[in-house]
Amino acid sequence: MEKSQRIVIIGEENDQYKLVAESIVESFEVQLIETRYVRNEVKKQELNIAILLKSKTENPIDTIHYMRKENPNLTILFIHDSQDFELYRDVIRAGATDFLVIPDELPLLNDKLNSMVLQRKTMTELAATSGTFQRGSGQVFAFYSGKGGSGKTFLSSLFAQTLKLESTAQVLYIDLNLQYGGAETFLGMESSRSIIDLKPVIREINEHHIRNVAEKEPHSKLDVLLSPRDAELAESIDAEFIESLLKACRRSYDFVIVDIPSYMDEVGAAVLEDADRVYYVMTLDTPAIKGLKHVEVLFQRLGIITNDRMDIVINNSGSENELTKKDLEKFVKYPITAQIRRDAKGVLSAINQGNPIRKEPKEKKLIPAAKDIQKWVTSMLK
Repeated sequence: MEKSQRIVIIGEENDQYKLVAESIVESFEVQLIETRYVRNEVKKQELNIAILLKSKTENPIDTIHYMRKENPNLTILFIHDSQDFELYRDVIRAGATDFLVIPDELPLLNDKLNSMVLQRKTMTELAATSGTFQRGSGQVFAFYSGKGGSGKTFLSSLFAQTLKLESTAQVLYIDLNLQYGGAETFLGMESSRSIIDLKPVIREINEHHIRNVAEKEPHSKLDVLLSPRDAELAESIDAEFIESLLKACRRSYDFVIVDIPSYMDEVGAAVLEDADRVYYVMTLDTPAIKGLKHVEVLFQRLGIITNDRMDIVINNSGSENELTKKDLEKFVKYPITAQIRRDAKGVLSAINQGNPIRKEPKEKKLIPAAKDIQKWVTSMLK
């Protein structure tokens, strides 16, 4: 093994660090990044393999989530000083590749790192030849539109359902239309519980709290945090609440789908800033393009940078549209990731009967809109 392979150790310069560094320094180039500087360094450096040491001051789950968000391909080995099966489960779910107990498992450390180096080399070669999409851990997808009536809630809820039915992923859907709701209509759900029930426990929120409040859509088994549908209660939800909620959701779910209302407030802005990807829903007409231009100005004023993580989703596509997809491409700088056909008859029929659009993983008879979203989701998961 060439010593030119760099291993970054994230922690403090203490006895645990010295023990780990001394055991691998002959095989690898070792660099220490103090825990308090990890956010700056992960952004500045191109890291491949990192060893995260137990910290007395920082939550390892939060650190792993941040590193994975900034660098989805980063390989992380977490090192603790004692066996902790609950922590092991949490750090693996957060995105760590493996967990070692040091000093008990110190003889395994070099072999484990060598294996990670070889695995990364193999994955890099496969990715170069196949171009496949690697499913990530704790990704937040936000659906937004500056224009009401774009079909954003319908698309986001059907996207979440389809993602759950077409994969083995843990998926959570959050309806942030706090005043009026909407998702419950498309999902055929009613409940006395809502996202507001997490308010009393938000400072210590964990997976148990979220799953206890979330409703499970009976057909797809999608977890849903419904809206309280109450303007007065909506005022008690702030940016700090949603930031804590999303941080906890990333620990517990593979994908978190958030439907944001068209009006902009601190809650919507917090989601847009934190999201891994923003899907902007619009129709093929002039008012929708003008609306997007206004949204771009607003994002700039608020300091929300979405240039490399926002995609356009065209809804209600049909021959009678004012514009075509090619026309739209002339006016927008963002990639168009999906085009969903107009299907008022099929959608309204399901809604009027109180049924969700999707019910089974391999349904033979899907309405056109459901087929388009299924195509979009399956291409993303490949």
